[in-house]
Amino acid sequence: MKHVVFALVLLAILMAPVAATAQDTQPSGAISVEDSAQRDAAIAVRIRDILTELEGYDDVSVLVSSGIVTMRGETLEAEAISRLDDLVSRVEGVVAIENQVVETTDLAERLNPAVDRFRIRVQQMIAFLPLVAVAVTAALLVLILGLTLARLHQPWDRMAPNAFIADIYRQILRLAFAIAAIVVALDILNATALLSTILGAAGIIGLAIGFAVRDTVENFIASIMLSIRQPFRPNDAVEIGGDTGKVIRLTSRATILLSFDGNHIRIPNATVFKSRIVNYSRNAERRFMFDIGIEADSDIGATRSLAEETVQDLPFILASPAASTWIEEINDSGVILRITGWVDQQETSLVQAKGEALRQVKSAIQASGVGIPDTTYRLRLDPPISFSGAATSAVPVSQIAAQPAVAAIAAMQVLDDADVAAADEEALEEMIATERKELASEDLLNTAAPEE
Repeated sequence: MKHVVFALVLLAILMAPVAATAQDTQPSGAISVEDSAQRDAAIAVRIRDILTELEGYDDVSVLVSSGIVTMRGETLEAEAISRLDDLVSRVEGVVAIENQVVETTDLAERLNPAVDRFRIRVQQMIAFLPLVAVAVTAALLVLILGLTLARLHQPWDRMAPNAFIADIYRQILRLAFAIAAIVVALDILNATALLSTILGAAGIIGLAIGFAVRDTVENFIASIMLSIRQPFRPNDAVEIGGDTGKVIRLTSRATILLSFDGNHIRIPNATVFKSRIVNYSRNAERRFMFDIGIEADSDIGATRSLAEETVQDLPFILASPAASTWIEEINDSGVILRITGWVDQQETSLVQAKGEALRQVKSAIQASGVGIPDTTYRLRLDPPISFSGAATSAVPVSQIAAQPAVAAIAAMQVLDDADVAAADEEALEEMIATERKELASEDLLNTAAPEE
């Protein structure tokens, strides 16, 4: 029972639009009392003449009786059936319409129009081919002109700060001429309306690709910015995001460093652009710093002056800024002095200068009679225990040889500027020079570019 009710409701829903449509398309106005066969014949002839001029109504028959029009037959499209009601209702004298026309199911009749349309389109395309050939030829000429201009090196290399930016200029030129070629072709074909559709689709696709490769795009933009405003030069000692080393080269994707251990450090340019960059080589003057402890009961003022004078008297220490010394800390072991000195790092190795200054200050303090605290802790077992667990005889502390906390350093003369140059830094510079020579085409660093 439920299935029957559901079927009736569904049938009523499907029939409702049809009834409404039929009611809406019926002729309106007053119905004349005059009824004649001549009038019905005239209405039928008029409707048949109209249907003859229209395509798709060849199989439709028209019968008029007392102003009531009855149409039977078949059409290829359902839309043609609905147009019949509107068309017949406009004929004068029509009282009512009985539209019994149905959509044909004959396979041959339904395929014939499609075949005809395809044949017509093929004929139109063949007739259109000469104009298409002209449009394609014009577009190719414009595109070839753009590619030829992009291959020229002199104007772009002169305008750009480096090869990477020059290549970007060439890519922009190629893209501009490609768009111009498309516009010329569409204008010849009188289809410029398609241009907005193409550009809109390209914009949507570009936006989707931009979100998908956001990191790549960010790295590309960072490479452009770093190549234009270069924060470092080749062989500069820098610290980038905690990584320290000498700059080998800047590529379109990453910055290559050579650590002081001889390892390659590859940092993406997006990370470099957002990180804190410390360039140790930008200024020739550089300060080294070290701490040294003295006994608490020493003459702190005199010792501080002695350490400062000792560092300043070294031949590789700059006169300005001058060396300085101050009390950094007082702890259980004594007083900690912090000593600084400045060197020209283009002439003197910083680490070697620091080491030599530390050696000279230590020797001067010990020679003045000031003690340097021994912070080594010793553990004494009383009585000593043997490995077997039996107690051994105690050994007087005086018989235990004192072990110095720091190994003795042989006296050496003060190193001059040439001796202070570190051999390992020279080796690093040779490695960097070799790699830059081998991959010079990939390097974006240019000494002529502006510096930040």
